[in-house]
Amino acid sequence: MDTRVSTSWAEIEARVPRWEALPDPRKVLRETDPEVYEAIEGERRRQWLGLELIASENYVSPAVLAAAGSVLTNKYAEGYPGRRYYGGCEWIDVVERLAIERAKQLFGAEHANVQPHSGTQANMATYFALMEPGDTALAMKLDHGGHLSHGFRLSATGKYYRFIHYSVNRETELLDYEELYRLADQHRPRVIVVGASAYPRWFDFPRLREIADAVGAYLVFDMAHVAGLIAAGVHPDPIPYCDVVTSTTHKTLRGTRGGLILCKAELAERIDKAVFPAMQGGPLEHAIAAKAVTFGEALKPEFKEYARRIVENAKVLASELAQQGVRLVTGGTDNHLILADLSPLGVTGKQAEKALDQAGIHTNKNMIPYDPRPPLVASGIRLGTPAITTRGLGPEEMKQIAAWIGAILNDIENTALRERIRREVAELCLRFPVPA
Repeated sequence: MDTRVSTSWAEIEARVPRWEALPDPRKVLRETDPEVYEAIEGERRRQWLGLELIASENYVSPAVLAAAGSVLTNKYAEGYPGRRYYGGCEWIDVVERLAIERAKQLFGAEHANVQPHSGTQANMATYFALMEPGDTALAMKLDHGGHLSHGFRLSATGKYYRFIHYSVNRETELLDYEELYRLADQHRPRVIVVGASAYPRWFDFPRLREIADAVGAYLVFDMAHVAGLIAAGVHPDPIPYCDVVTSTTHKTLRGTRGGLILCKAELAERIDKAVFPAMQGGPLEHAIAAKAVTFGEALKPEFKEYARRIVENAKVLASELAQQGVRLVTGGTDNHLILADLSPLGVTGKQAEKALDQAGIHTNKNMIPYDPRPPLVASGIRLGTPAITTRGLGPEEMKQIAAWIGAILNDIENTALRERIRREVAELCLRFPVPA
């Protein structure tokens, strides 16, 4: 049989429908799997009608959602651009190179690896690159604001490496740099990890660099929470001082869920090998495409204004909460995050999280430094302004939110109050739609 064709490649390619001409995937899902569709629709409505004050959450743009839900999810692409173990990666390479170059431009980094699936994976790969099992590292205590992947005893990071944990000062609740130096001088760690998931203040990077140099340690900063603030120049820049910087790509960066590693050029090969093949296999190229879109959005001038408003909103919210009788850990905030101690009000973090959630105000219970309560009860709550700032809320709305929170915390058993506030919250939320 003669299978030759006389049409040109351009004519053949033109017969493939454009992406925008394909059926709407939301409608397809509703028809083919209504149970999953309704669960997603329920979550979408919850997000629309509630105030998202969880500091690690945000709303992505329609463009980020589109990239994350694209056909790139179909492709295996083990390896790196130009060095793949699978064929057919020419367009995958285009997307990943875009993500790499945009990340480097956004943060002024010498090298970027955009393949980590999460912030924890980014940290695991970094430790793998810089340490041998059993080596010593320093990091902040979990209950003082650190993270599970900073050597917590139940985390793989705490099982494979010997982590020594430093504290915040009991009186000031600020990072105790003198203790950090004493521990570093005593234990001579291979790596010093800084960064936190519940610390509302800046870090002194020049001082941290001096400590690391004094003991011959690598300095690693986990910027997951403050990456967007750093990119926009409203937070001190760790890149000139740190050997490696790890991050997530959501939170203040307002992108897809995923991880990122930035490092100096001399560590690039070690970091890349630690990500693949040491820690991960095939990268999630649909997520990497969404990261490329995320970095592109963060490079735009309007992102700087967005980050500035995050910090402004956090400071106003903190000030107003203090006027409601809420004690703020460290007395306030420098970034997007507020840590509130509810002990003086006779309320636990668990009680507050549940009561506020019932009123459509979403927070999370959180331990405070030197907390006498266990993690699942906790003495505090953590609040953040990235998501509500994305929706367009400003200082006046922060005052109203603080008033609602204060009313609930000061009358924690009043279910009628919570129901009234829930309706008021929903009315406010409908004025500020979720972007996607």
